[in-house]
Amino acid sequence: MTKRAFTFPGQGSQAVGMGKDLAAAYPEARAVFQEVDEALGQRLSATMFEGSEDILRLTENAQPALMAVSLAVIRVLESKGIRVADHAAYVAGHSLGEYSALCAAGTFSLSDAARLLKTRGQAMQKAVPVGHGTMAALLGLDVATAQEVAAEAAQGDVCDVANDNAPGQVVVSGATAAVERAVEIAKAKGAKRALLLPVSAPFHCALMQPAADAMAAALAEVTMQAPVVPLVANVLAAPISDPAEIRQRLVEQVTGVVRWTESVTWLTGAGGVTHLAELGTGKVLTGLAKRINAEAVATAVGSPADIDAFVAELLA
Repeated sequence: MTKRAFTFPGQGSQAVGMGKDLAAAYPEARAVFQEVDEALGQRLSATMFEGSEDILRLTENAQPALMAVSLAVIRVLESKGIRVADHAAYVAGHSLGEYSALCAAGTFSLSDAARLLKTRGQAMQKAVPVGHGTMAALLGLDVATAQEVAAEAAQGDVCDVANDNAPGQVVVSGATAAVERAVEIAKAKGAKRALLLPVSAPFHCALMQPAADAMAAALAEVTMQAPVVPLVANVLAAPISDPAEIRQRLVEQVTGVVRWTESVTWLTGAGGVTHLAELGTGKVLTGLAKRINAEAVATAVGSPADIDAFVAELLA
């Protein structure tokens, strides 16, 4: 029997032109982009469709932009009779993608999700002065070895495992000098590759505590409903539905590990999910899903053609 989870991409999937084909094809998508623009008081859609890339890549723009495209896909699916509650057993999102997942599942309004992500992006950028923190991908190491690398590299600085994306793809985050040490230590411990990432801040580590505090304050002001299906939370790799707990876990997530390998493992194991659909820009999560569990069927749904094929499959 087919059982689906809808997943939502995180930062790094953004690209100039994102959402433009959806806006051209569907009034429902145009309405999403317009509502996000109005909620933020900026022409974010123009930046998404036309660039510049540097402005789109800014964390405070990339985060709401990625959510907007995911929600445009959701609204178009809804217009074709496909509802999250009817076709997904769970939702999950990679880092900022948790907000997209929760908006899709009815926890946040679209305007609130956009404003929360703008705040989150600004707070994460401000938490650490530019140049003082960075992140590195350690390829070919398991998460336990990556934790040893981070501990050895810290030397009194912050160096944490930030993302467990897939087997052999772990990201560390922290003070620049410590992360640079981690790259060298990882190579000595047998990493196939270890490289600094082109990021503007060290996400998902203890240095992000000021951003976590800012999100606690922002989330306290927002009305939250129980999601129509459970969210498999990044920091737990387990499903939750209680709005108070969701709020707490979203705050923890700013400094905590994105446990993506474990989340997908839970979904396709205990969760009984057979099919994972990545809704929004890019195909990053689809690629990771296949590395985490080769048995799972993973599809990316981001273009009008993808939507047509997905609707045909769901209604078959």
